[in-house]
Amino acid sequence: MNILAWIVLGLIAGAIAKAIDPGARGGGILGTMLLGIVGAFVGGSLYTFFTTGTLALAASGLSIGGIVVAVIGAIIFSFIWNRVAGRTAL
Repeated sequence: MNILAWIVLGLIAGAIAKAIDPGARGGGILGTMLLGIVGAFVGGSLYTFFTTGTLALAASGLSIGGIVVAVIGAIIFSFIWNRVAGRTAL
């Protein structure tokens, strides 16, 4: 997947994840994009693990299914990040 697709996927998935889980986090457009990109890796890796049984670093693609997986991964990453950083989410 090229860099433009990563940016678009990151923005879409990050914005949806922030809308679903509106915790107290800033970051602006760059933070939203990074949340979506990390969510794509987390969600893609979890999807690969649950479907094949092997743990591999994978990312979801720019499709409806890929966006759903990236949003779920971004919410999971955000939850873990808030717990590690000691912040409380709403």
